[in-house]
Amino acid sequence: MELCSETVATMIFIIFLIYCTSLCTGFEMKSIFCSISDSCDCDYKPDIKGLEWDLYKNVYGQHMVQDIVSEAVVKFLQNENPDRPLVLSFHGASGTGKSLVSAMIGRHIYGTAMGSPYIHQFVPTLHFPLANRVQQYRSDLKRWVERNLTACARSIFIFDEMEKMPPGVIDVLEPHLGPFHVLFQTNYRKAIYIFISTVGQEVVNKLALESRQAGRDREDIRPDELEESIADAVYNNKNSGFYHSRIITEKLITRFVPFLPLLRRHVERCAQRELCQRGECQRADVASSVGGAMTYTPNDSQYFSSTGCKLVPAKVNLFL
Repeated sequence: MELCSETVATMIFIIFLIYCTSLCTGFEMKSIFCSISDSCDCDYKPDIKGLEWDLYKNVYGQHMVQDIVSEAVVKFLQNENPDRPLVLSFHGASGTGKSLVSAMIGRHIYGTAMGSPYIHQFVPTLHFPLANRVQQYRSDLKRWVERNLTACARSIFIFDEMEKMPPGVIDVLEPHLGPFHVLFQTNYRKAIYIFISTVGQEVVNKLALESRQAGRDREDIRPDELEESIADAVYNNKNSGFYHSRIITEKLITRFVPFLPLLRRHVERCAQRELCQRGECQRADVASSVGGAMTYTPNDSQYFSSTGCKLVPAKVNLFL
């Protein structure tokens, strides 16, 4: 009986220590639970219909983006046990909506754009600024990603400005992007990776221009006309973070997503949205003035906005 009492007392003491430790390290305990349990949601609250609605209502002039992102993300989120992560690579000129769509994905999965602790954004000029420190960056990036995947398997990783990423850094993620690598204590296949780049815009813009000059409807351009050419462009461009990357040769990108250059009517819709956010929806004259104040290319045709919607807020300030 005395031995039994001692055993019970020991067990109670151990449970008490675990409880006390969990009070001090609640986040770490939650991270461990997230890593080993499929039921842990890590604040994961996907709003699939909201994402689809947002894409089709607020992304202008990008029918391929709307279709590809909606289909890929919805299919991925509905799969309780995906065989690999979702890896999207956004390509197009500045101001065409790449960052906007990334924020939409974050907002409709975690309820916030970039405010969730499970959404991680990397900017090369901030996180990887020196070309001679590639090996250190590779080590740091691998550790950051694995630590955050252990905290939450449903993590989202966004790599902006891939055209400024030192070649070789991103390749450290190759084992994490396919179906063949297992991380300790986590189902890494539930993660989402988004790469954003202007590399490949020449391919996209060229097809958009040729289509317009041929009298072809913009909405008739299909993703399969561009995806292989974009992959070749980023693989062979020395200024691309994917330069000669095995991520490309091993076909670990789920979808290359082309963002078309915007027309004046798209710019004016961006201006109208900006005005409505300021409580000035009725100022159609301002939206028209903003559209007219933009620079368009090519010079002889004036088809596409040189800066997309990027300068719209500043122009709205000017005309209000």
